[in-house]
Amino acid sequence: MSKKIHEFNDIIRKLRKELFGKGPERIHTVFVDNMVISTLYGNLTPTEQFIAGTPEGREMVHTARTRMIQQVYDKEPPEGMEELIGAKFVHLFSDFKLEDDIAVSVFLFDQPIETKEGKVDGTR
Repeated sequence: MSKKIHEFNDIIRKLRKELFGKGPERIHTVFVDNMVISTLYGNLTPTEQFIAGTPEGREMVHTARTRMIQQVYDKEPPEGMEELIGAKFVHLFSDFKLEDDIAVSVFLFDQPIETKEGKVDGTR
């Protein structure tokens, strides 16, 4: 894993831990063109797991998780994210599959992301 991806994952983990009381146990991140795509595993707190035991609870936890994180990013990206990526953050798309405790976040930036190898063009 590149240093840039490792540092990006640390930013995501820290923010989610601050917001929800627990960060993801594992994160897999890839850079593609002007996007960072992160799959986050092991996100739910024990309380959220309990609440998600009913259909109404699942909907409540899903809505809270997805809307809350999007609202935070709508205000401003986490400290250090734009500097690390070298581009301006534009938008976050996210979803959560509660049954498997997996979240996917797609971070959109205003230009292709630079890596040690150069710009990522998404044509791997």
